[in-house]
Amino acid sequence: MTADSMISLKQLTYALAVEKTLHFKKAAEACAVSQSALSTALSELEKQLGFQIFERDNKKVLVTPLGKKLLEKALKIRLDIDDLYQMANANKEPLSYPLSIGVIPTIGPYLLPRVLPSLNREYPKLELTLVEEQSHVLVDMVRKGELDTAILALPFDCDGLLTFEFWHEDFYWVTDIDDPLGRRQQISNDEIQQRKLMLLKDGHCLKDHTLSACQLSDQSSSITFNSTSLTTLIQMVAGKMGSTLVPQMALDQLLGVDIPIQAVHLDEPGPHRRVAFVTRPNFVDVKSIELLMALFRSALAT
Repeated sequence: MTADSMISLKQLTYALAVEKTLHFKKAAEACAVSQSALSTALSELEKQLGFQIFERDNKKVLVTPLGKKLLEKALKIRLDIDDLYQMANANKEPLSYPLSIGVIPTIGPYLLPRVLPSLNREYPKLELTLVEEQSHVLVDMVRKGELDTAILALPFDCDGLLTFEFWHEDFYWVTDIDDPLGRRQQISNDEIQQRKLMLLKDGHCLKDHTLSACQLSDQSSSITFNSTSLTTLIQMVAGKMGSTLVPQMALDQLLGVDIPIQAVHLDEPGPHRRVAFVTRPNFVDVKSIELLMALFRSALAT
């Protein structure tokens, strides 16, 4: 094979981008190249291979059966290349190089303000990229090498990934300021089931964890509203539309001094939620995750 006919990492990267977006223009934008440059590179790749990777017309892009096999190998190659870079980073000053972390919406707004000041102070050279998405999206991104690691709430299906737990917490039942039950120290799931309970919509793992902690089913008659954010739920509680459950981590931010609500610890076996980093089994820079875990534990404990 001559140098001119060798498959390049750039071509494989372009192909993986098209697989992800199923759209040449969007893939080109993601790779920061022109659409013509991307198309030319992929056409050359298909010529080198002797088969089509994609079927395309003006309306859609499909991956061919041989293309799927090629892209599976391409992903493994790209992950191996990423690991080589991580091996080089491992010899540098700790957390002084680019690192990408995903975080779910029910953790990010409450964890990051507490840990980022310490992180910036302890590791000022760290080039941090943060992505906020739901758990299933982040797990897929970690598996594909689009993220180095992600912060999730367990239990969650992370099959094939390593998990590093660094925090665990219980849930608190939140009700309006005039509710007599809100003045108690503890409340049981039986008592909660007698009240209107508002939860996050499907797709948020916090909903599943809440249902599990309260021993409720998704079809329970006590569930009256599904929201996309904890902030919205808190405002509805303050408006006496019902009650909700929030993790301990979020209490300080959600229970502001001007919001007429009160919180009661859920008196059910815990911890109700465990927080962990997840990463690929072959991720070579586990030391960085261990450093982050120690820093996050310290920040959350204060």
